[in-house]
Amino acid sequence: MPYEWQSAGSGPSRELVLWPYRSLPKRGFVWFIGGTAALISVPLFAVLGTVILWGLLPFLVAAVAAMWWALARSYRAGELTEVLRIGPQEVTLVRREPGGREQSWQANTYWVALRIYPTGGKVPHYLTLKGEGREVELGAFLSEEERLRLAPELREALSNAR
Repeated sequence: MPYEWQSAGSGPSRELVLWPYRSLPKRGFVWFIGGTAALISVPLFAVLGTVILWGLLPFLVAAVAAMWWALARSYRAGELTEVLRIGPQEVTLVRREPGGREQSWQANTYWVALRIYPTGGKVPHYLTLKGEGREVELGAFLSEEERLRLAPELREALSNAR
């Protein structure tokens, strides 16, 4: 599950940490690149010792390098996190981008409203928090099922904090 509830210090405060789902763990990344490099080199055995090897080798190395670059870039994009702190006085949402940029939002806990848009918006069952005159998205990278499962938990946490 790409989110986790934690207790934030003493009292009724809670913290929710959200991150994008990773279908390929780091160990799988290494195995995939290694397996791809091994399988892509099989045709080279037929041309070992010929000039053709030197004609094919740059393209095969470029293919493995491009796959490495694409997967590494995907991993970097997955470093995004959202941290939601729900306290009795204030709700704070901090979004940390992969490049280190942070965006934050805060509002009085009593006035924060959780909204779910079943259709429309960027994604189905779009979750937002509204308060202090602003509406911010929450967990847009989560799957539809995860957002549906998170919404009642979030409503309960907000009502317990009040």
